[in-house]
Amino acid sequence: MSKEYQSCNSTGGAIYGLGFIGAAIFYISQATGFWVGVLGFLKAIIWPLFFVLEGLKHFIIG
Repeated sequence: MSKEYQSCNSTGGAIYGLGFIGAAIFYISQATGFWVGVLGFLKAIIWPLFFVLEGLKHFIIG
């Protein structure tokens, strides 16, 4: 018996990675101190959350 597997390639990880790098650069460059930079790095990790929330504000509320 032979099983055939299909490979589903996804670029979601690459898009998230590029978005993370861009968000980290943005937030850290705007930082006025060390701990603000650390907070910016943490925000860069969860940037999709901010993106989705802003989208929902415009589609549901607006």
